[in-house]
Amino acid sequence: MNFSRSVLSLSLVVALSQSAFAKDGEWLTTDSLIKPSKYAENFERYDHVNPNAPKGGTLNSISIGTFDSFNPFIVKGTSAAGLNYTGGLLYDSLMEQSVEEPGTSYPLIAEAFKHPADYSSATYRLNANAKFHDGKPITAEDVAWSFDVLKANYPLYNKYYGNVTEARVDAPNMITFVFDQKNNRELPHIMGDLPVLPKHWWTGKDKDGNQRDITKTTLEEPVGNGPYRIKSFKPGSEIIWERVEDYWAKDLPVRVGRYNFNERRYVYFKDPNASWEAFKKGGLQDLRIENRSKNWATGYTFPAFKEKKVIKRTFTSGSGEAFSGYFINTRKERFNDRRVREALTLAYDFETMNTNLFYGFYTRTDSYFEASELSSPKAAPTGLELEILEKYRGQVPDGVFTEKFELPVFKSRGDTRKNLRRAIALFKDAGWTFKDQKLVNAKGEQFKIEFLGNSPTDERITSPYLANLRRLGIDATLRIIDTSQYINRTRNWDFDLLFAGAAQSQSPGNEQREYWSSAAADLTGSRNYAGIKNPVVDDLVERIIFAKNREELVALTHALDRVLLWNYYAVPGWHLPVIWTAYWDKFGIPDTQPAYIGVDIDSWWIDPEKAARIESTD
Repeated sequence: MNFSRSVLSLSLVVALSQSAFAKDGEWLTTDSLIKPSKYAENFERYDHVNPNAPKGGTLNSISIGTFDSFNPFIVKGTSAAGLNYTGGLLYDSLMEQSVEEPGTSYPLIAEAFKHPADYSSATYRLNANAKFHDGKPITAEDVAWSFDVLKANYPLYNKYYGNVTEARVDAPNMITFVFDQKNNRELPHIMGDLPVLPKHWWTGKDKDGNQRDITKTTLEEPVGNGPYRIKSFKPGSEIIWERVEDYWAKDLPVRVGRYNFNERRYVYFKDPNASWEAFKKGGLQDLRIENRSKNWATGYTFPAFKEKKVIKRTFTSGSGEAFSGYFINTRKERFNDRRVREALTLAYDFETMNTNLFYGFYTRTDSYFEASELSSPKAAPTGLELEILEKYRGQVPDGVFTEKFELPVFKSRGDTRKNLRRAIALFKDAGWTFKDQKLVNAKGEQFKIEFLGNSPTDERITSPYLANLRRLGIDATLRIIDTSQYINRTRNWDFDLLFAGAAQSQSPGNEQREYWSSAAADLTGSRNYAGIKNPVVDDLVERIIFAKNREELVALTHALDRVLLWNYYAVPGWHLPVIWTAYWDKFGIPDTQPAYIGVDIDSWWIDPEKAARIESTD
């Protein structure tokens, strides 16, 4: 939805009253980048949760692949389910992003924060009750150490916190982050996302007297400070998390009525098909976020579903849709030419795939900021966006200024012929000729593409695209490898085309550097899958980070979206505008779920009577 500039300006003034217009150095207990917090200073719990939800039972889940590490903060190994670089079940962060509102965070390890009027630093005051699972208090030293090692060892933090020059310990419970720039409104906010690790544990020795090293993988169970700890595991095949009974934050507003399962068990499967069969049988997977249209359309005919022991339910989210598509690796010379990338886009027939493979459920993705006010308008740019783009005239495709961006449509055989002819013409302009049923360059070398996948499903969804590329004379193949190889090859940019996603927040900022910037293009493990090195993109990213207000942020993001689309760095895929959920009927579920994220599984609980009925009839 797009709002008028006047409405945006009015909402901005109200929104900034909690932060930018707060008194210089005033302690704040909530932070909102978009609009005022619905709870303001009176936050006791989320509206959607059941504060009396019972604790108990086990949530059984399935993961695909394997794991070999409990350290998610390095670009090595494969982390176990429940761990990720934002902490997961084991680690809490300074503040917590709201599940009900975009761009809003609330206290967790930090009970309050403040910043000067010019946003040149941010100071956090820690909760005196915050402690690690071994009982040791969380201190500013732990926060400073966490910042230093995470920024040094993980690409996401290296770029995300690139403008933070120092984590200064002011007192045992107080830390200040010093910035090398002013007027970046997002920096104080994103510092709250920092997970806090136990310095004493990671710098200590293990039970055998060996020095621990956070730059290496480990299968020693780390000490955490979050709602769960590791109970047991079988390397590569199973991990069980147990709820921490004396969890220090259990009564904080962001935790009331949430994290109700006594145990969370993850069993690993190599094959998604096997995991589907396990779900139907029961016992290994209690809840499934369904991402297979065939399953949703035709697969729910098994006995447990007919007996109403398994429930299908659809949720909706207001958080926008993640971009997904085939990212084109421009680090390889044959993909450097924009005309080649546009030609590859012209060969992608979404409409036929949606009908034949996806039962018509999906919607074509046509924005890197899909289904939000940040998505570029489906018309030529006007107003402030046009003013922004004028700076780059001659550096971006001319169509950016005069046309709406449109993806090819395949509704008939005539469309197929038309789109493939246009693709051949673009290849010819780029120096490739269709000869003897092959697309070749001046040296007679055939154009080759290897798609990379890690699931049998990849073959099903890629085959129609491969067929069209082969009609163009391209030697197009798909290589399916195991998850570990896939992760390593992706991290090291060893692919031609890769189907991947790029999730976005409703308040884009520093993270855009990791997605699109030249500095991230060759950084191992970054999310700049396409290897984009474009000075216009770099400049727009920096301007987004320093946007003065919401109106300017939205216009700049529209411009960035449009420039990315017109450069064809990825062949856009599809998205599902709802959340398909299926679960064994053993849960208590709040009457409503948060409209922003759509579904908050952490607010669910095990209903003992329902669970007993399921177990007695298995």
